[in-house]
Amino acid sequence: MQELARAGVTDVVVSPGSRSQALALAAVALERAGGVTVHVRLDERTAGFFALGLAVETHRPAAVVTTSGTAVANLHPAVLEAHHSGVPMIVLSADRPDELRGIGSNQTTVQPGIFGQAVAFVRDVEAPSSHGMDASIRGTLRTLARQAVAAAAGHAGQPGPAQLNVAFREPLSAGLSDDRVEGVPDDEIDLGFATRRAHTGLPVADLAPDDEPGTVVIAGHDAGEDAERIAWELGAPLLAEVSSGARFGRNLVVTYRELLHDADFGGAVRRAVVLGHPTLSREVPALLQRDDVETIVVRGPAADPFDPARASRPDAATTFASDVRVTGRTGPEHRAWVGRWVGASRQLLGAGDAGPDLDAKRSADRAERNRFLRDEVTLRRRPVDRAMLADAVWGVTWPHDRLVLGASQIIRVADGRVLGKKLRVHASRGLAGIDGTVSTALGIAAALEQSSASVGTTRVLLGDLTLLHDLGAFVTGTEERTHRVQVIVGNDHGGAIFRGLEVARTTPEADMRRMMSTPQHVDVERVVTGLGWEYRRAETWGDLERVLTDPAERVVIEVPLAD
Repeated sequence: MQELARAGVTDVVVSPGSRSQALALAAVALERAGGVTVHVRLDERTAGFFALGLAVETHRPAAVVTTSGTAVANLHPAVLEAHHSGVPMIVLSADRPDELRGIGSNQTTVQPGIFGQAVAFVRDVEAPSSHGMDASIRGTLRTLARQAVAAAAGHAGQPGPAQLNVAFREPLSAGLSDDRVEGVPDDEIDLGFATRRAHTGLPVADLAPDDEPGTVVIAGHDAGEDAERIAWELGAPLLAEVSSGARFGRNLVVTYRELLHDADFGGAVRRAVVLGHPTLSREVPALLQRDDVETIVVRGPAADPFDPARASRPDAATTFASDVRVTGRTGPEHRAWVGRWVGASRQLLGAGDAGPDLDAKRSADRAERNRFLRDEVTLRRRPVDRAMLADAVWGVTWPHDRLVLGASQIIRVADGRVLGKKLRVHASRGLAGIDGTVSTALGIAAALEQSSASVGTTRVLLGDLTLLHDLGAFVTGTEERTHRVQVIVGNDHGGAIFRGLEVARTTPEADMRRMMSTPQHVDVERVVTGLGWEYRRAETWGDLERVLTDPAERVVIEVPLAD
């Protein structure tokens, strides 16, 4: 544990277990001595996603400690997400020694390599044959720790999970008094060593603004703020997904999906610069698969390069780069190109219900003012739909907060309408799974609160099935710290996202409901209050405005959705 701390690991997540007890007790002893922060989660599945959330916020690998057997397998969903999204993580799995493997020993399976290709670095650490810690053993452990952290952080490849499978012989642990455990001085901790990086080995792409404007910059998940700069310098519309980290700036085009369908906009694109991992539309892959579109992809930390053109054209000439350097200057024709996109997007957004007329509120005409008041009362009594929910949550979230979006229909609604704002937004888009969303958000909240003097709120916006997939996240041991989290669940009693798929048009309604939508009638209030969380319900816009500003910590806000 000390060597991991020296290499820059600041957080250890532990799930209780017998075979891993030495690792767990060493971690908590080091926490008292001043080396790491320990987080205890009651089951391995939530522990894995909690560690994922810590790493998302800190950009450093969190270590997750687990006992042997099925406990290790329960980390697999989080390990897969970490691999495909390039999030660093270190699995410390406890195991039987070599002589107890393959003979039917209890709670024993093949653990080294259990995660397959999702883990690029695996070491099976033999159980020591003698007690004590001589210089050679200490040196070996130091090397192993630094190798694991380097692999997870992406020193020589893509960042992601690493596994140290550590064998223990009985007795499984000895008492560790605090005077036997030394803390790790700050000047011995190398946080830079553990910081996530994408070792691409690719050149920087030099791009100039095109002579005849036809470039767009596409910012997928985890693209980062650089996408906004590149769009500005190229004089290109910025098509930024809601979890891109680039959803701001003067070139932002919110309704990019609709405009990519339009021949006057999407049809006029001749070059696309892609950052991050676009996952929220079919229009973006369709654009990049066109023969007449030149594609430059900035390689990010994810395991696989984003290259949808290769699916239809194996010989597609996608250019991959480590970064983009813009050469040359834009002219009035580029400003006009961007202005067309931005103006059309604003027009599409303005075509919806604008709500009460604010000019009427300020009117000298009493009848006009009364009309405004009636409209406002009507709005406050209106049932909440997904668009209203997305707008409300986005509106109350600020840069010191964090927003986590579940892989529900709501993230696509938000992506199609929320305006530019420089926020830290996370969504598990590596594999776009719905499991572990609340656990990931709790890890993000824990890291945020450790690093920030002014504590913000971590908000989780998800659907009811995504909530039910991670109920274990709400169970926290009585000895553990709690975190400031709002879980906002848009409840439509089933999987609404499937209604937009082709299957909905070809399947009998009864089969669709049972096999795809999976309707449910869980009493959310009873479940979450039974697990120790506060509960609020918002049935109208007025209710929603009130509960979102409620100072309560650890609260679940249920919003019955109007279709």
